[in-house]
Amino acid sequence: MKKLNCILLIDDDNSTNFIHRKILEKAQLSEEIVVALNGQEAMDYLSGKYSQPDLILLDINMPLMDGWEFLNAYKSLEKKNDTIIIVMLTTSLNPDDRLRAETIPEISAFQSKPLSVDMLADILEEHF
Repeated sequence: MKKLNCILLIDDDNSTNFIHRKILEKAQLSEEIVVALNGQEAMDYLSGKYSQPDLILLDINMPLMDGWEFLNAYKSLEKKNDTIIIVMLTTSLNPDDRLRAETIPEISAFQSKPLSVDMLADILEEHF
């Protein structure tokens, strides 16, 4: 498996970010792991002169700009990279969220938190 250039974690929960970062670091599959605490921070990152992520792990419920609002803004990015894999990681039990995610082509997978080593392996095997 190739090593990814960058993974972008978008989640407002610091504990979740800590756990997910540790799992990703232990897997040693990315040169860089970037954390954004909401969709707006992620948009600022993606709009800047930073390395574009290969993988985005996106929460739904966040302040300022939630996951759905982020996806709408992301679709309008001029320099959007269509090869970025977006995985929604959520604690939402609302079946409407899963159904909504299935209608958005930019979302490659919809998973329940927390990220696990097995889940990560499945994502990587399927998309990389």
